[in-house]
Amino acid sequence: MRVHSLNCGTMGSAGPGEPPAVCHCLLIETDADGLVLVDTGLGLLNVKDPVGSLGEDFLGWAAPVLRSEETAVRQVERLGFAASDVRHVVLTHLHRDHCGGLPDFPDASVHLHAAEYDAALPGEGIYLNAAYAHGPKWVTYDGAAGDEWMGFTGVRELDGLPEILMVPLLGHTPGHVGVAVQAENGWLLHAGDAYFHRHELREDGTWPEGWDQLQARAETDRAQRLANRDRLREAVRRPGGPVVFSAHDPVEYARRA
Repeated sequence: MRVHSLNCGTMGSAGPGEPPAVCHCLLIETDADGLVLVDTGLGLLNVKDPVGSLGEDFLGWAAPVLRSEETAVRQVERLGFAASDVRHVVLTHLHRDHCGGLPDFPDASVHLHAAEYDAALPGEGIYLNAAYAHGPKWVTYDGAAGDEWMGFTGVRELDGLPEILMVPLLGHTPGHVGVAVQAENGWLLHAGDAYFHRHELREDGTWPEGWDQLQARAETDRAQRLANRDRLREAVRRPGGPVVFSAHDPVEYARRA
């Protein structure tokens, strides 16, 4: 199984001296079931109609660059595949910078935590449903079930994809998850927006104040989010633990790209 790291949306910096943020997505070439995309980043609809698909508020604070060549579908094509080869999309959550490319893969099954589906489908508040107005083929997972993995609970194998796990990391949103992938050299854990800056995984770390302000604006359960960040800190220290990265840290992305 081959795993590609893709930046599917360059955005503004979190503070002075910080490089532009990214939308770090994974494209997974599976042995048995085609391509799997973890998050979509921003898509062609966002490039074509920024205000209608993203909203003026998002455009103001996120400052996305909006280049068609950065969309997941164009990067999939440059790798020699077709959009239809992406048979599954796994979403960490339904914020617009994580699902904006869904319309580019209308035939894919879209895997999502059930609590996120329930919170987001009306398209209100922190959600904007332009990315899923076409009616994706949803596959939802109940958070009450699951197993223990690397110190996390409620972890589920994806239907038909045993080497990819949905790891509940609730708090940023009601159904926010990480996605673990068993790669050739060990486990990778895409932590979505469970944290923003790599130094958050260090006990003595410091990071731009802007990231904390953004988390405070978006989070739905602060205590839950911080508890899951602590679990991520413990996971990276475990012998044989996963390589963990967030969706927006450009330095972590550069290490994987």
